[in-house]
Amino acid sequence: MIENQKIRPAQVIGPLGEPLTLDTLPPASTKRWVVRRKAEVVAAVKGGLLTVDEVCDRYSLTTEEFVGWQHAIDRSGMPGLRVTRIQHYKSLYQRQHRF
Repeated sequence: MIENQKIRPAQVIGPLGEPLTLDTLPPASTKRWVVRRKAEVVAAVKGGLLTVDEVCDRYSLTTEEFVGWQHAIDRSGMPGLRVTRIQHYKSLYQRQHRF
């Protein structure tokens, strides 16, 4: 039975280069999502610390919302997560792929 369990890392490297563990991730009660917190959660999933389903359950997020964070980071880095800049980066990304 142990063979079927995935081995998870005890920590991963966060978006600012610091180690992230389950204890240092934003609390499950987080309601105000600043760029750093979003980026930490995305880094935790990319590093294998948590799965997408676990993140969505833990933080009461929709899969679409979390995937949006992933796409924003992939396209524009941490600045792409800023709520005030989402539309700017979205239109910039669309223009780049149009030509």
